[in-house]
Amino acid sequence: MTAQRRRALVTGITGQDGGHLAQLLGEKDYEVFGLVRGQNNPRKAAVEAEFPDVTLIEGDLADPTSLVRAIEISNPDEVYNLAAVSHVGFSFTNPTLTLDVTGKGVLNLLEAVRLSGRAEHTRFYQASTSEMFGGLDYNRPGAGYDEDSLFHPRSPYGVAKLYGHWIAKNYRESYGMFVSCGILFNHEGERRGREFVTRKITDAVARIHLGLQSHIELGDLWPKRDWGYAGDFTRGMWQMLQHDTPEDFVLATGQTQSIEDFLTLAFAEIGIDDWRPLVRQNPAFLRPAEVDILLGNPAKAESVLGWKREVSFEQMVKLMVEHDIALNSPAA
Repeated sequence: MTAQRRRALVTGITGQDGGHLAQLLGEKDYEVFGLVRGQNNPRKAAVEAEFPDVTLIEGDLADPTSLVRAIEISNPDEVYNLAAVSHVGFSFTNPTLTLDVTGKGVLNLLEAVRLSGRAEHTRFYQASTSEMFGGLDYNRPGAGYDEDSLFHPRSPYGVAKLYGHWIAKNYRESYGMFVSCGILFNHEGERRGREFVTRKITDAVARIHLGLQSHIELGDLWPKRDWGYAGDFTRGMWQMLQHDTPEDFVLATGQTQSIEDFLTLAFAEIGIDDWRPLVRQNPAFLRPAEVDILLGNPAKAESVLGWKREVSFEQMVKLMVEHDIALNSPAA
């Protein structure tokens, strides 16, 4: 008798992590369903082209009825909630939308699973974030934030994510649902949207190399982040739902680099050592409140799940620059 394929519903499948996760689950022979928002979602066609075996369901985290329908159609063994209004800068100018989707959307999806009668059978992954820590109350310098560190979000995005994190834990404790939260530090890659600083840099470096633009405009260059590769982190998401018990895990590299460090490596890929004449600071990109440093401690994930990163920071930057040179090339 043939074993039944596991079924997974992925929200945010049109985003960076959604693409990596769709690829991973496909390789593991899951039947994958993806939630897409709106009839004219510009990224829908790209997902259909890259992942023809994924079944797309229209729905919106801010629309509870559509989520109930998505659960009924997908009948999932695993739910990965990756969808969010996830750009920190955007959240300052659109705080209400950010809360409705990134915060209350988690509640809506948890309720859809619970009311469907699948609460005892569906494992739920909630994408939490290092932005919940906020860079303050950093009482263990050098050790990095872990699962027991204090939260102090410094943006509407971080606040909304913290609500989603706590409501997910509440449903785990109140209803006995298998809910695991992954507190992920910054993770980037070739699938990252150009509105994020890392991809903005590598795309600009590629275009400068190809003679398509003269410079790049950025905000602050001094913040430090714990940057890893998105493919490694989505593998960690899957590992959390294969664990015997629902728990929360930090995924991070345990190292920090500044935006200046990222610029240095990216420009080095095109043979430029002094990048400063090509970078201009634009006050429009400064945020009302900035996080100085985010450093994570992945010790629990490494020891309990056996998770570890495979792609180094240097390899990630190189991969991104090479990808964007190929993408921007006239022959592409």
